[in-house]
Amino acid sequence: MGVNPSSSKSNHDKKPEDYDKKPEAWEQKSATQQRALPLGIGGYRSHITWIFLISIMLYVLYSTNLLLTSTEPAIDCSASAFSLSTERLSTPNNSSSLSLPIKEKQQQQEEEEKEAPQIQLTPLSHRFDTELKHIVFGIAASSNLWEKRKEYIKQWWRPKVTRGVVWLDTPVKTRRNEGLPEIRISGSTSRMPYTNRQGKRAALRISRVVSETARLGMKDVRWFVMGDDDTVFVVDNVVRVLAKYDHRQFYYVGSSSESHVQNIFFSYAMAYGGGGFAISYPLAKELEKMQDRCIQRYPGLYGSDDRIQACMAELGVPLTREAGFHQYDVYGNLLGLLGAHPVTPLVSVHHLDVVDPIFPRMSRAEALQRLFQPVKFDSASMMQQSICYDKRRDWSISVSWGFVVQIFRGVISPRELETPTRTFLNWYRKADYTAYAFNTRPVTKHPCQKPFVFYMDNVRYDRAKKQTVTTHSRHRESHPYCRWKMESPDSIDSIVVFKKPDNLRWHKSPRRDCCRVFPTKKKSTMYITVGNCRDGEISEL
Repeated sequence: MGVNPSSSKSNHDKKPEDYDKKPEAWEQKSATQQRALPLGIGGYRSHITWIFLISIMLYVLYSTNLLLTSTEPAIDCSASAFSLSTERLSTPNNSSSLSLPIKEKQQQQEEEEKEAPQIQLTPLSHRFDTELKHIVFGIAASSNLWEKRKEYIKQWWRPKVTRGVVWLDTPVKTRRNEGLPEIRISGSTSRMPYTNRQGKRAALRISRVVSETARLGMKDVRWFVMGDDDTVFVVDNVVRVLAKYDHRQFYYVGSSSESHVQNIFFSYAMAYGGGGFAISYPLAKELEKMQDRCIQRYPGLYGSDDRIQACMAELGVPLTREAGFHQYDVYGNLLGLLGAHPVTPLVSVHHLDVVDPIFPRMSRAEALQRLFQPVKFDSASMMQQSICYDKRRDWSISVSWGFVVQIFRGVISPRELETPTRTFLNWYRKADYTAYAFNTRPVTKHPCQKPFVFYMDNVRYDRAKKQTVTTHSRHRESHPYCRWKMESPDSIDSIVVFKKPDNLRWHKSPRRDCCRVFPTKKKSTMYITVGNCRDGEISEL
């Protein structure tokens, strides 16, 4: 090997103190390198080492878990999961030994699934086989008004068919074969406190009607329906409404007042007994057990309805709303309300002594008798509204089946026509139209659009065509002068409405019927057909 002259010369020519300085420089350089290692190469190598170790640990854990799961019975694996496991575990040496048990387990699972009983989900039934015989009516009545109000009960009561009891405060004279329910005298409430100065103690007696009826022990009862002696029920529609609910559960079914002020003063959560409400049998039995204790805790309440609702609150049962129960806390003419009845069965009408007769120029009893004529043929469609247009004459037509037909000049939208017109006054006479619990509209916004009203005066059933035929006569009243250059409905004297009964209409989703105007050469008569809307049919001009 050659020797570098320069290097040998430098070694020999160095002084002792040079040797002493060299280790110090080396130490400084080493210290500098050591301080730089964690931030440079040394840190990089450390990270690689840790990543390598973590990777090895994850691989070991993954392999161990895969082997363990392959030996356990499969719980809920799909075919793709089995094939994936087979691909991962299979090698040329062990493919047959591993895939065979998996296939056997897969076949075993398939066999077990075949042998397992198949659970068939039947469609949920939203209706129960409730009939009129399952419903018992409890009617709160006053002996002072019995002679007058029993005529209302006669209109809807079906002797030997409907079940129920009239509860009076004192005995009254009765006659045989009057076609009325059984009459009983309410129990004494003299020991129960009542401190409301504006009300009457009779509220205590009336609030116990359902409980006292339940104590009679009638058989095969599913529902108790409470009402007043000035309330009329469409009993077939009572059945249709209650058949939607499970009578074995706790149900408190009814509706609120038409007066917003009334609902604020009493409660929106309260069913008004005048309009009627229904209580399922098990709930009535629970109410009967605790009601006498309950009402003693509320001596300051005004009436019977709020006492019932207070006890329902203690039982924890809310009000189930059905808009067909009508309290009718209004005065005046019910044309606006009944002419635009909501899309729901007409269940009850209350305050018959307060409102005008439903049909004009008749007594209240006579008007009710006419009202129940179409009920015999198609109770499900009673008061149901349909809207159509006479395109040739630009008229808007609203039909409330079994009650009234109204013709308006010009085009009025269905949105307006289905809103009740204010032919009535609020229960609180000083309140304006904002005091109702629903939307209303004025009778007319323009003198030319005052409606021409045609009340039903006759109904019959055409057996050959299987349809009802109702005739309507124009209600004679003055109309303001109209400058519109269009034909006036005052040329129409009568309207004939054809409709096929639809007893199963409430088994379907609620929808208004559609009506159609038939062309005719008779200028004084209009012919209209009412029925289910056809495919694509809507109310438009």
